[in-house]
Formats: sequence, C-alpha cells, structure tokens
Amino acid sequence: MSFLKTVFDCDAPVALVTGSGAPRVGREIAMELARGGCRIALHANTSVEEAEQAAKQLSKDYQCESIITQGSLEKDDVPQRLVDETVAAFGRLDILVNSAAIWSPTPIDQVTPAEMRRYFDINSVAVFLCARAAAAVMADQTTGGSIVNLGDWATVRPYLDHAAYFPSKGAIDVMTRSLAVEFATRNAAIRVNCVKPGPVLLADEIPDRQRLKLCTSTLTGGIGTAGHVAHAVRFLCENTFVNGVCLPVDGGRSIYSPDGLQVGENTG
Repeated sequence: MSFLKTVFDCDAPVALVTGSGAPRVGREIAMELARGGCRIALHANTSVEEAEQAAKQLSKDYQCESIITQGSLEKDDVPQRLVDETVAAFGRLDILVNSAAIWSPTPIDQVTPAEMRRYFDINSVAVFLCARAAAAVMADQTTGGSIVNLGDWATVRPYLDHAAYFPSKGAIDVMTRSLAVEFATRNAAIRVNCVKPGPVLLADEIPDRQRLKLCTSTLTGGIGTAGHVAHAVRFLCENTFVNGVCLPVDGGRSIYSPDGLQVGENTG
C-alpha cells in the first residue's frame, strides 16, 4: 500500500493541485501524487486543453481518476469553487498544493499599481483563500490533510526586474507558518508547509553558456527538475511530523554563491 494511503487512511486520497494544466511544475506534482495512489483534481485557467491531455495521461499511466477544475485565481470566488467541485466529485480532500503563480520580468518604473495588486491577488491572496477553503473540509476529517504552498528560493536574493513578483511570493513563507498555527487549532492533523524551488525547468532557448553558468551557481553543480520539486511535495504530504516548514529545493543555491568568497578566496 502507498504510504499516502496509510497517512490518510484511504484507498485513494484526493489531491487538488492548482496550476497543474500546463506542462510545468504543477503538472509534475499531480503526476507524483497520482503515482502515490491519489485521485487528482487538476486546475487550469487558460490551459484547459493541456489539462485534458494531463487527465488522459493520468488515466493511462496510473489508472488515476481525475477531474479538471477551471478558473482565474484572480477572482475571489474561484478558490472556494475549486474546493467545492473537488469535494463534490470525490467526497473528500486530503491534499492541496498551491502551485499556480504568475511571473514576468518588468522594469520597476513600468510596474503599475494594478499589476502589483494582480501579483498579490494570484500569488498571495488566492493561496490564502484556497488554503482556508481546503482546511474547512480537512477539519472535519479524522486524518486532517496536508497543504503545500510553492514559494521561491530567490525571495532572499531577488532578481532584477521582478519587483512586483518577489513581494507576492515572499508573503508565502509567513503565510505558511501562520496558517499552520491557525489550522492545527481546528484539527491537529492538518499540516501546512512550503516548498521553495530553485532553478528548475529552464527554457529550451537558454544558451548553453548561460545554462552552464546556472549549473555552477548551485552546490550540486546542476539544474533541478520539476521531479525534484514534486518529490519534496510528496515528502511533506507523507511526513506527519513536519509542519510550518519552508523547504528550499534549490541545490544549495540559497546558501551559496559561486563568487569564490565562500570557497577558495574566503578570508575569515
């Protein structure tokens, strides 16, 4: 029996993964949880056709029962509806993964108040609303549930031209800890954790020279994969004694810089 089935005392636990339609990290998380025996509620905003392809793949590869939920997380009523549709289809909700997010480089002088609000609405507020709706269901389940948010390692070392994105993702760390405290008072079996991915899923058009430079920026000497992130999410769902943790999955990127000052040129 899958360990996830043991944790949630269910032959087929249910996982809702936002932002899992397009072939990115969210979809790989859905696949990993399906491998663990979960039924999956996929979520897409505009990537509905890709979500349908993912649903077919889940059925073919893992004999996984799935549904597709749709809606823009910019709208306040969508998070509750996604949870309601998941529970209506499967009768329970054991895992919520808040994977959906937006990001695009914009020079700071071009960031408008509306864009700033949009980043927070999708990357922060929607995470809160999805988690709160999920926890209301999990509170009535003996085995509670696991909520995993996706943050970003680079909130500690922000990139240029992402002045709207990084504050919205930086809120996830504090929100994770706060919600862990809030929801555990309703049911001690509800856990809230966070995964903070490092460099994964590089675009195909990135030049080899830049790719090599990114590889040397990690202690592991390589670029991560969506699978590394998905494995960490599954770990946080399986381990019932981990709560309120923000886990970097970044090859050591958040503690290391290849400028020689840590290794070789350090002076104490």
